[in-house]
Amino acid sequence: MESAHSHKHHLIFLPSPGSSHLVPALNFGNLILSRNSSLRITYLLIADLHTPKPSHNSILPIPNPCLQFLNLPKPETPVSSSFHDNKQKLASVRSTEYINRHRPQVRKAVDDIVKNSGDRIVGLVVDMFCVSMIDVGDEFGIPSYVFYTSSATFLAFKMFFLRLRDEHGQDITEYKDSDHEFQIPGFVNPVPAKVMPSMMLDKNGGSELVMECARQIRKTKGIIINTMEEMDATAIRTLIDSKGEIPPIYPIGPVIDLVPVRTRDERIEDDSIIGWLDAQPPSSVVFLCFGSQGTFPAPQIEHLACAIELCGYRFLWSLRSPKGGTAEEILPEGFLERSSCAGRVIGWAPQAAVLSHPAVGGFVSHCGWNSVLESVWFGVPIAAWPMAAEQQVNAFHIVKELGIAVEIKMDYRGDVDSASVVEAELVEKAIRAVMGRESIGIRKKIRVLRERGLRGLMAGGGGSWEKFMEKLIHDSNSSAST
Repeated sequence: MESAHSHKHHLIFLPSPGSSHLVPALNFGNLILSRNSSLRITYLLIADLHTPKPSHNSILPIPNPCLQFLNLPKPETPVSSSFHDNKQKLASVRSTEYINRHRPQVRKAVDDIVKNSGDRIVGLVVDMFCVSMIDVGDEFGIPSYVFYTSSATFLAFKMFFLRLRDEHGQDITEYKDSDHEFQIPGFVNPVPAKVMPSMMLDKNGGSELVMECARQIRKTKGIIINTMEEMDATAIRTLIDSKGEIPPIYPIGPVIDLVPVRTRDERIEDDSIIGWLDAQPPSSVVFLCFGSQGTFPAPQIEHLACAIELCGYRFLWSLRSPKGGTAEEILPEGFLERSSCAGRVIGWAPQAAVLSHPAVGGFVSHCGWNSVLESVWFGVPIAAWPMAAEQQVNAFHIVKELGIAVEIKMDYRGDVDSASVVEAELVEKAIRAVMGRESIGIRKKIRVLRERGLRGLMAGGGGSWEKFMEKLIHDSNSSAST
C-alpha cells in the first residue's frame, strides 16, 4: 500500500456520534481501503451529545495511516438545558438538531481539506442522520453519498411513507394507534401501522424530520447500506427497480465490529464473562442485551427477572437501569442469590464475543440493526423486543419476513411509553421458543441465511459484497470526474 502522503484520492466521512453509527463507519472505512489503495479517508467527528469525547481510538484495533480524524469544535451556540430536557421532543429529534448545529464547523473542515490536502476529493459520505450536510458537499462540488446504518427494508419502508406524505397528501401521524395494515413494496407480508417508529408518528416535529431526511437522501449520488443482499433481497430488488425514485444503492455488509478494542479493566471483565461461558454446555445460555441505551423501568425489570426464573435456562443478562444503581438495588429481592448457579448479571457486554460463543443458544434483543447483523453472522436466533427508533420495523422484518426470530412484543415503545409492561409469561414463552425444541425451524432458517451470506462475502467469489463494492468504487470515481 502506498504511503498516506502519496495518495491522490480523498474521501470525507461524517458519521453520527454514538458507537452504533461510528463503529460501522470506521469499519467500512477499513473495508473500502482494502479494495482501493489510492484512497485516504478523513472522518469529521461530532462529539456525542451526552458523551463529549469521540472514541475512535478505542474502536480501531490497528491504526491505519490512511485514516485521519478531525474532532469538530462544539457549536458556538451553547446547548441549553431546555434542549436536553424538552420532554415534548423525542431523543432522536434532539440529536438531529444537535448534529445540524455543526454545519459551520463541517463547512470549515471541508474547506480546509479541499485547500490544503492536495488531493482529489472524490466524495462526502454522510451518516443517515447527517443528510442535511449534503448541501456542504454541493457547495464545494463534491458528490455526496449516504451511509445507511439500517436495513434496505427500512429504507423501502421510509420511502413508501414519503410517497404517502408528498404525493398523496396523507398525514402519517394519523396512523398512531391504528390497526391499519399497509402493502409496502419491499415487503412480502402486510405491515401493521403499529410497527411504525415513534418518530414517524410524532406530531411535534419528529414525523416531518423523518420525511425531510428521506427527501435529502434522494439528492445524493448513492446510498451505502450496511446489509447483505441475502437478508434484504426483496427490498433491494424493489429499490433498484424504483426507476430513478432514489439514487443507486450499494448493499455492502455486514459491517460489524468483530474485534473491539477494550481497556485493561474491560478485558479483565470480558475474560471473566467468556470464562463463565466456557464452562457452560453448547447452546444452553440465553443472552439478554438491549443495546447501549436500552433500559427498563423497575416494574419491567421485575417481570423480566421472573421470566428468567420461570424458564430455568442458563442466562447472561446485560442489565442497565435508567437511574443507575447496582444490580442488587434494581433486581427483585433474592433474585441474584436464587439464580447464582444458573446465570450472571453483567453491565456492558462484549456482544460479538458472546454471540460467537458456542454456549449461547438464543438472544433476547432490542433488534438494533447492528445486533441483528451480528446475530445472523453467528447463527443465533432472536427473541425480538424492540424499544425505539426503527427497531419495531426490524423486528417485523426478522420475525415475519425472514422467520429467524420470535416475537416478544413487536409494538413495544419504551421510548414513549415506559408505563407499558410486558408480562413475564409472554417473555418466558418467547425465550422457550428460541431455546427449546420448537426452535429447530428457526435455527435451520438462520443457519441457511448465514451460509448464503458468508458465500456472498467471499473475496474473489463474485458475491454480493464484492459486486456492490466494485460498483461503488467505479461510480464514485466517475462522479468525481464529471
